[in-house]
Amino acid sequence: MTDYSRRQFLGALGASTVTSAGFTQPVAAQETPVVKMGNNYFDPIGLHVEPGTTVRFEIAAGAHSATAYPDRVPADGTAFDSGTISQGSFEHTFEAPGTYDYYCIPHKTVGMVGRIVVGSPGGPAEDSPIPDGEVPDSETIVQNGAVAVGSDVEGSGSTDGGMMGPGGGMMGGSRGGWGGVPFIGGALGMLGLIGGLLYWALGRGDAPSRSDTSAMETLQRRYARGEIDEEEFQQRRERLDDRQDDRYL
Repeated sequence: MTDYSRRQFLGALGASTVTSAGFTQPVAAQETPVVKMGNNYFDPIGLHVEPGTTVRFEIAAGAHSATAYPDRVPADGTAFDSGTISQGSFEHTFEAPGTYDYYCIPHKTVGMVGRIVVGSPGGPAEDSPIPDGEVPDSETIVQNGAVAVGSDVEGSGSTDGGMMGPGGGMMGGSRGGWGGVPFIGGALGMLGLIGGLLYWALGRGDAPSRSDTSAMETLQRRYARGEIDEEEFQQRRERLDDRQDDRYL
């Protein structure tokens, strides 16, 4: 390949790369973020979008609503309300920058709340804690882009109350905070380990007898189901009894 041909090839390759990048960017910008509405949770619970973004709230399970607190949206923002739906989805386009707090009408009392930050945090939602449940603080949401429900990221706009995560576990209110989840899990894990060691140590002496008891119960169940006849049942029971007697001689 001559130097001229090589320059032509490299120039065409560079042009195609720039063209591809130009076509790819608008597609990414048009993607619609999705917030799942499940059993007493919004996921992600915290979401950061740019002004003009349309967010879709989709039913994952149950019947829910995505309803903005009228007094916790920016002055130029719209207090959206999907109403209670049990299937499908609801979409809202966020035009005005600021912080939007919202809740589920049927499950507000159990802390089913969420927060969306459009552009930069701002507005009345930043002046006081959310009145139901808890949400991550706005700076954490902006930093992470999206905060999954039940995650242990630092920072939360916490109040008393709690909320069910996707796995069904209760997330604590202001006393626990988002950062308290790993500590509680670690403490419970340590207690479980200690309890397991004690159970193993105390149970070593009677392990053989438990094994024999289990074998006898299995034998009785097989006999009751008619899998073995009377003669075989008696022979096996006698062998089990003899084995147990030998251990205590």
